[in-house]
Amino acid sequence: MYKTLFTLTLIATSVAAYGQQQSANADTTASNTDIERIVVTGDFRQTTLDQLSASATILNQERLSSRQPTHIDSVLNSIPNVNFAAGASRGRFVQIRGIGERSQFAEPINPSVSFIVDEFDFSGLAAAGLIFDTKQLEVYRGPQATLYGTGALAGAVKLSSNDVGSDAPDYVEARVGNKDTYRIEGATGNDIGGDWGYRVALVHNSSDGFVENTFLGRRDTNNIDETALRFAVEGHVDERTTLALTYRWYDIDNGYDAFSLDNDNRTLSDEPGFDEHQTHAVSARSTTETAAGDLILIATHASHNIAYGYDEDWTFTGFHPWGYTSFDAYYRDVDTQTGEIRFVSNESAALFDGITDWTIGVFYKNTEEQLLRQYTYLDNDFASEYTPTTTAIYANTESRINNNVVLVAGLRLENYDFDYADNNLLTRTFDTTMIGGKVALQYTQGEHFYYGSISRGYKGAGFNPDSRVNDEQRFFDEEYNWNYEIGFKGPLMTPELIARAALFYMDRKDTQVSDFDVINRDDGTAGFVDIIDNADLGTNKGAEIELSWFATDAWQVDASVGYLSATFEGYTLADGTQVTEQRQAQSPKWTANLYSEYALTETVLWRVDIDYKSEYRFSDGHDVTAPSTTLVNSEIVVLHENWQTTLWVQNAFDREYYTRGFGGFSNDPRDEYAFDERYYQLGNGRQFGVTVKYTF
Repeated sequence: MYKTLFTLTLIATSVAAYGQQQSANADTTASNTDIERIVVTGDFRQTTLDQLSASATILNQERLSSRQPTHIDSVLNSIPNVNFAAGASRGRFVQIRGIGERSQFAEPINPSVSFIVDEFDFSGLAAAGLIFDTKQLEVYRGPQATLYGTGALAGAVKLSSNDVGSDAPDYVEARVGNKDTYRIEGATGNDIGGDWGYRVALVHNSSDGFVENTFLGRRDTNNIDETALRFAVEGHVDERTTLALTYRWYDIDNGYDAFSLDNDNRTLSDEPGFDEHQTHAVSARSTTETAAGDLILIATHASHNIAYGYDEDWTFTGFHPWGYTSFDAYYRDVDTQTGEIRFVSNESAALFDGITDWTIGVFYKNTEEQLLRQYTYLDNDFASEYTPTTTAIYANTESRINNNVVLVAGLRLENYDFDYADNNLLTRTFDTTMIGGKVALQYTQGEHFYYGSISRGYKGAGFNPDSRVNDEQRFFDEEYNWNYEIGFKGPLMTPELIARAALFYMDRKDTQVSDFDVINRDDGTAGFVDIIDNADLGTNKGAEIELSWFATDAWQVDASVGYLSATFEGYTLADGTQVTEQRQAQSPKWTANLYSEYALTETVLWRVDIDYKSEYRFSDGHDVTAPSTTLVNSEIVVLHENWQTTLWVQNAFDREYYTRGFGGFSNDPRDEYAFDERYYQLGNGRQFGVTVKYTF
């Protein structure tokens, strides 16, 4: 595999050199006829969506606000071939094209989807994905190894905040709704002298949630209580150097009470759980203009204190005949440091007589994670320390073969190692070097853009620390993902209809599979052991298409459809079942979204936003599925000078849907534990309210 990728890279370089001989007058500027002008920030160079050789969805401020979002979990439902796993008050894990984590209990967390907020790497920590003062959301499908490395086996999600200084508007916004829901958000910024600017943004979310705890007589045991702050300054240190400094603070103090014996939103727990997350994060980014290009230095530090716990018996003491009661809680302290040096060439430094732009860089990331688990059925508290470190070098080139053809070639070499120790006297060390990257050929003809690409992503190895896991399943290997893709972007038949489409085939090697084993405790109750293991092969193939239609001056329609066929082969489940081929979990065959915005008058807008997701399995270890679901959101927006008033409803038809499910055991003494049952965590029911925003 390594030889193959190196060969592709050498071919790319050779073709670029040949292209220089064939086209000395190659055009170095983007076409003036580009239609899709959305600027992509999650790349080495700023470019537009219609000139990006990848399947990506970019949602700008206006499109984000139409969903009345508080967190990325509600927004990602609108994006093709993207899913989001719950299991807490906020889901933490994203799946792209069927690949991604889904368990709150996996130890340690080893993400497949990079989650980036400005300069911060919050991969595996998507609970911090609060949307406030957000400029745009970018979702990249397929491996993004050249830029993001081991955390981007499946793709990447990036949130970008508004610019500092006077470029972004000042505003305050208030939202109220049923279930005692309210949200307050505000942001302001300005210039400081002629060379510096600042911006500060604050948000607070609050809601009682949809769960009624009938035992305690409360309706707020699954509540939302979230506050976040961003403060940023940016300016010129001298004539050539700019410096950007950012501080982020999150204080998430949510409840968690979601499990019901009757699979509804009425619980019986006497010890409601919690889902807490506190973060302090700082970053510094300097950009220095040199004769050959931009020298970029990036450094970040983030400290996260995470607490998650739930009432494992789901009920109150005395409900179970022998007094069974249990609580499970996880406490994590996570400190992450990153450093990166990147050089992005300018026109004067282009190679091969000016046709090849290039980027080189080095990257370092160190994480220290300390875990404390307090669980009723442990003899003692479980404590562990996990320290993964990645060190990488990368290079990327963009070669203009002629006026219409561009060749992109990227390569990343990454060393991944970790140290692990726990109070069960288990110690592990691991060290490996992985290679990934991308080769893409881009062709532009007028307003139409075509591309074909081969990319390789990777994900580090790991282990299952639970002492109940047998030796054969204790360690699992790294995973590699080859992605073959072709795509098209541009107008269809008429300039008013814009399309973006991609076909892909993913070939996964040593596919990491999430499974669990059900064990019988000494008292006869069921316990669970979460396991990650390797299947021989995984195949993920499908398509995405996104359409934007400007039907009239007053009516815009956006539509998207994702198709996914995802299976893995050659695996033995924890219960001993031999699997020759099985559909991958968290991989709905169909995902779709329809969005309509109609201007009833010059000051009144009507928006309808419809999400569809077909049936999918919750876990690779059992057959419990989420039924197909269609959710309808709508809003009326009234504009008046600097005021914007929105009347909105989410899940307008109050459809019941599931965000998590599992089975293979019984937890109900009312039937004397006679039947293995399926249990579900429900999504939010109908919500409605009003939002008022004032822009200064």
